[in-house]
Amino acid sequence: MSLNDWFLKGLTYEQYTDQMNVNKDDMLSIYNRFTLNEDDDAFLEKIQDKQLRVIVLTEDWCGDALVNNPILMKVAEAANMEVRFLLRDQNLELMDQYLTNGTSRSIPIFIFIDQNGNEQAVWGPRAQKIQNMVDLERAKLPAADSPNFKDKQSEMFKKFRESYLNDESIWEHISYSMITLLKGNDLHHK
Repeated sequence: MSLNDWFLKGLTYEQYTDQMNVNKDDMLSIYNRFTLNEDDDAFLEKIQDKQLRVIVLTEDWCGDALVNNPILMKVAEAANMEVRFLLRDQNLELMDQYLTNGTSRSIPIFIFIDQNGNEQAVWGPRAQKIQNMVDLERAKLPAADSPNFKDKQSEMFKKFRESYLNDESIWEHISYSMITLLKGNDLHHK
């Protein structure tokens, strides 16, 4: 299937949020509290004429999707991008073309395409600064076969979730990462 076909198969933001039953309220809470800065708004307005669209590979239960999806929606709105959501586990054929480190089905993945369905940029599953933070915390975990590994891992996930929900600097890192990717692809000159 072409990326255009995958896009057409996807759910709108409203359809996606309507079917959510795990992270909906928290995701919408971030969406309602996050705003782009004026410079980002100005850049995104400049690329509106590119008519980019975004395919989002995601799942409701995913903590990274909880924070990244609402920020993407703000970016997409400012750039007038249509967004369609595909549930990862029902769309492995596409997911397996966007593996993290060639092996992991990490989500969310944002595939930016033009009107002809050509891939213009890919983002995800995390902004680099957030990935560094996750790597640092993971390194502190005991060995996977340790009796307290599961408890420590649960503690870590809870801490990340709390940060994702309330730390606005994380939101800014994420939007900066997405917008830097779009700027790096020189979309405003194409």
